[in-house]
Amino acid sequence: MNMQGAAERADQILDGVLAEIQPDVRWVHGPTTTGNCTVTRRRTVMTVVSAQRRGSLLGVVDRFWRENGYRMRAVNNHVDAPAMYAETKDGFVVSLIVADKGQVHFDVNSPCVGYSEVAAPARQATAPLDPEAEFIPRPNIHSDFWSAETPEAAGVTPGS
Repeated sequence: MNMQGAAERADQILDGVLAEIQPDVRWVHGPTTTGNCTVTRRRTVMTVVSAQRRGSLLGVVDRFWRENGYRMRAVNNHVDAPAMYAETKDGFVVSLIVADKGQVHFDVNSPCVGYSEVAAPARQATAPLDPEAEFIPRPNIHSDFWSAETPEAAGVTPGS
């Protein structure tokens, strides 16, 4: 596998986990970075995920990763800035990090692969981003479910 193949695999990993989150969250691409033999793809969630719903989001992602054979490497249960790190069977390291203002970031780091040029991601982001923006803004898209400031009711599933 070369770096372009690794970038495409990272995109598949990101597509898979984001498709699992229901109701959908809106996201933008973060910067793609490359090392001598590695690629990192990033996506930043622009949907506001309230502190009350953060645990639900982390639970959906944790369950998806485990059901797909990912090995959990670390979990940070910090109340304001939780994070989870896992590794796929083919050596890609995936992370979910909750940062300032509850913004959720997904990163996928490839194992060392053969050098090649890396194209921009083919998939279009689901949230708008000003092309002149120097930085990705804080989350700014409201979701009736994910942005709610009440705890999720027991027995209620997202989207129902």
